[in-house]
Amino acid sequence: MTTGSTTTDASSSKLSLYEGSTQYRHWRFSAEQLAQARASLNATAVSAIGEKFEAGSSSGVSFLSADEEVLLVKFYLAKCSQLCIHLGFPEEVEATAMTYLKRFYLKNTVMDFHPKDIMLTAVFLATKTTNHPVSLESYAQRIPKTQPSDILGHEFLVAQSLGFDFAVWHAHRALWGLWLDVQNLPDVNMDELRNVYESAVQHVRAARLTDVELIYTPSQISLTSFALASPALAAAWARSKIPTEPEPRVLAVIEPIKQMIASQGAPPEVEAVRAVDRRLRLCKNPEKVVGSNAYMKKQEETERKAEEKRKRKAAEVQKAMEDADPFGSPLARDTNLDDDDDDDD
Repeated sequence: MTTGSTTTDASSSKLSLYEGSTQYRHWRFSAEQLAQARASLNATAVSAIGEKFEAGSSSGVSFLSADEEVLLVKFYLAKCSQLCIHLGFPEEVEATAMTYLKRFYLKNTVMDFHPKDIMLTAVFLATKTTNHPVSLESYAQRIPKTQPSDILGHEFLVAQSLGFDFAVWHAHRALWGLWLDVQNLPDVNMDELRNVYESAVQHVRAARLTDVELIYTPSQISLTSFALASPALAAAWARSKIPTEPEPRVLAVIEPIKQMIASQGAPPEVEAVRAVDRRLRLCKNPEKVVGSNAYMKKQEETERKAEEKRKRKAAEVQKAMEDADPFGSPLARDTNLDDDDDDDD
């Protein structure tokens, strides 16, 4: 037993902090796994939502594809960044909110929950989880046509969809550490290095519009961003860490990340998003459309179940009151207890 325990402790001690995080264990995928998960979620949503339309009314509905859902979410990822900048929130809040938005739509469909609504809640939740809290009222007041209930109504849903995994390891923090380390290289021009860092930060921000954080580690993304800003400095740093390799393998590993950031790191075309959003109005889950027959039916069903639960609870309390003392049963007297005081003899 001792040997097994020692072995376990030794192996676990070799894990980095990142490898022990919920991000590493729950929110890392391959590109194929992401595509498959989104396609499966989309197919399930289309089937379930189609059944909620009135008989025959869904036959002409053009539901969104998985790629169109991704496009709409990506648009609101960009809006999320703009909102955080407008409200003066730090980068930690911005990056965290964008991660929450991506993760939410790995569990849910835009045909149930519009990204605009979830984005507002994700930002508010991120202010709390990153220790930059703001009051709900002041936050809602700064966003046009938004009530506190609009944000609070989705908060538990978002937290639940995240699996309550609130901590996020970000590439911009890894980049800061890399920048400090690069300063130890010989013959480094600090003015040039500062410019390289600022450029790399922009690449990290562009990466947030892509899936790279769901596939690669923060350190890989930070090195990629640095390499995009200055290939020579990135290569020099890599060689300083692995002097036995003239061409460090890590530089080959980051090539796919470079391609993703370069090809996908920009907001989508507004007209393409508008076309998808117009179709979303027609294929949205009718149970989520206030005033629709399906919505009213769902509300009635929810109220009926809540009333049944209240009645069942009341009946259980009433039965407990009738069957026993509400303050608990009296202590049973032990009939085998010897009451004689032997000391009286």
